[in-house]
Amino acid sequence: MADSIQAKLDNYRTAPFDSRFPNQNQTRNCWQNYLDFHRCEKAMAAKGADATCCQWYRRVYKSLCPISWVNAWDERREEGTFPGKI
Repeated sequence: MADSIQAKLDNYRTAPFDSRFPNQNQTRNCWQNYLDFHRCEKAMAAKGADATCCQWYRRVYKSLCPISWVNAWDERREEGTFPGKI
């Protein structure tokens, strides 16, 4: 399983089609992948497991989300005022 995840990460170019977000507006897709990445990291840290599998979500949100949004969300997470449930 880890080999297939690593192969996907190595061959990653841009965010693939996600049938949950079929429209041109990819704002929700960006938001969901940002949340999924941080939830995944939190879950893996709680288990004491390697969080390499979470990198897929990171790459997707990095290719979809404007940098200014990500920076603002990171600042809010650090301040404890982030509106999402992680």
